[in-house]
Amino acid sequence: MNTNVKGTTAMVAILGDPIRHSKSPVMQNAAFAACNLDYVYVPFAVSPESLGVAVAGLRALGVAGFNVTIPHKTAIIPFLDRLEESAVAAGAVNTVQVCGSLLIGHNTDGDGLVDALAVDLDFTPGDGLIVVLGAGGAARGAVAALCRTGARQITLVNRSRDNAERLCADMQDRFPDTVFSSVISEGMGCELSASTALLLNTTSVGMRGERFAQLDLSVLSPSAKVYDMVYSACATPLVSDASRLGLAAVNGLGMLVAQGERAFKIWTGVKPPSGVMGRALG
Repeated sequence: MNTNVKGTTAMVAILGDPIRHSKSPVMQNAAFAACNLDYVYVPFAVSPESLGVAVAGLRALGVAGFNVTIPHKTAIIPFLDRLEESAVAAGAVNTVQVCGSLLIGHNTDGDGLVDALAVDLDFTPGDGLIVVLGAGGAARGAVAALCRTGARQITLVNRSRDNAERLCADMQDRFPDTVFSSVISEGMGCELSASTALLLNTTSVGMRGERFAQLDLSVLSPSAKVYDMVYSACATPLVSDASRLGLAAVNGLGMLVAQGERAFKIWTGVKPPSGVMGRALG
């Protein structure tokens, strides 16, 4: 981390609620130091009702850029000046680039997920069924990227029918070669099948040790992969349960690093040294 903050230091931030669990400051500050860049990355807890004021404040302060995380990835869009194609396709933003007076929204989550799936699980989207838990901003980025890289069957599991059906409709229009379906479940459960190639959690369930009580992982094929975007613990309950059954399963640290590397380059124009962010996370 930059411990020599001075008048020339550029600030990058992350907005979320909650935010204390975020590992982004550790890895981004490590990358700034490795590149000898005079930047500092700081977290801000911002409630949903304060998001507009917070964005206006960052604009006025002249920050170099910022991230947004749960629950702001879709809510931030009206407060931005322009969206890059990655954010348009996802309907969600996780990275904001500052260009003069303009705030430009990007989505590095989806491509970061695809990178992590390839590296951590040797998984490439294709004809196999992908079951996605959640239909919020994180799900949007994930689904768009999975479709861009070849996913042909996606089922969304969500508590809210409106959100799930809206996401299915939006993505079907954009990716007509992918077959979408939805399952509405108050307990976020569904009947998994042996045809499931990937089970992907895009929700915050597991961040505090919660389990998906209505998911029976035992019906999955031994070749199925499980990816939990939650990264607050070394092994989330979903990852632990899957691993006990002999399934390949990892948490979201790989995705966190991959999306963070992409965001870093957007803000600085510099690609961070390989492995710096990952090593910073231990």
